[in-house]
Amino acid sequence: MPIQYTSLKEEHNATRNHVGLFDVSHMGEIRVKGAKAVESLQWLTTNDVSKLENGQAQYGLLPNDKGGLVDDLFIYCLEKNADYLVCVNASNKDKDFTWMTKHNRGSDMTDESSQWGQIAIQGPKAIELCDRIFSDVKISKMNRNEIQVGKFQGHTIMVATTGYTGEAGCEVFIEAAGTAKLWQALLADPIKAVPVGLGARDTLRTEMKYSLYGHEIDDTTNPYEAVLGWAIKPQAKDFMSKAAIVKVKEDGLKRKLIGLKMVDRGIPRQGYEIKTSAGVKIGTVTSGTHSVTLDEPIGIAYVDFAFSTEGSEIYVDIRGKLAKATVCKTPFVKSK
Repeated sequence: MPIQYTSLKEEHNATRNHVGLFDVSHMGEIRVKGAKAVESLQWLTTNDVSKLENGQAQYGLLPNDKGGLVDDLFIYCLEKNADYLVCVNASNKDKDFTWMTKHNRGSDMTDESSQWGQIAIQGPKAIELCDRIFSDVKISKMNRNEIQVGKFQGHTIMVATTGYTGEAGCEVFIEAAGTAKLWQALLADPIKAVPVGLGARDTLRTEMKYSLYGHEIDDTTNPYEAVLGWAIKPQAKDFMSKAAIVKVKEDGLKRKLIGLKMVDRGIPRQGYEIKTSAGVKIGTVTSGTHSVTLDEPIGIAYVDFAFSTEGSEIYVDIRGKLAKATVCKTPFVKSK
């Protein structure tokens, strides 16, 4: 996946206003099967996998043994209590598989990453395009966070109504040999989808304040501080590092992930320090960009909890100069 095919701005706007195609075949796919599949996933992840019915999906977190995060992921229920597909981040797939197999509780666990290609189709025209391309899976009849199995030119596909842009659409897992055929078919359709690279994928997800591993979350992150408490179900089950994760919340959060908009000129970049007007450090930027949709600089940052309230005045240290910003409501762009 290149940084860009034409230009970041063109690709970003195509996804927000028309339809963009993302070749995300580098993502990892781990299959978890057998009578112990649910027991294993319940222990390994933070969300309640037992609630998933056939064809449903959920976002979850893969905690380590110290209360941080190995990764974030999506779990797809292909057959309740028997067959689950886990989609993990590309840079973490080997690490994730090693961790999951080490702490497996008796399931049949297989790394299928080399077997699947994956294309994300996102934007206001995405559903119309998919309904034209796929004969036996109708995206327009699916709800958010669902998955259906079908065929495309003889190749098995799994079409999931999940995504990373805030727009309508889906992610299509396809047998690796059929990936190029699907890509070309999508591009050839009269709807005229636009290929999108990593650059616009990052600006799109930043506008939605979606966390990216290595930026907003890592192996030291407490998920409550990352505002991911909705994906944690401590009342429903036990899971890896549950006590350590919940204790941070019970003791009172020390920091919180917030969105910010610049008041002064400048773009908040990853690693820039957040300070008070007196120059006291109170946080760090995790992601930042010039929002293509809003045409203004935006950022995501961890700040001391006392400064996390919407409207709080904070300062970004940009090459030694304090630039004023305010904590704002997120997502920055309303999801369609």
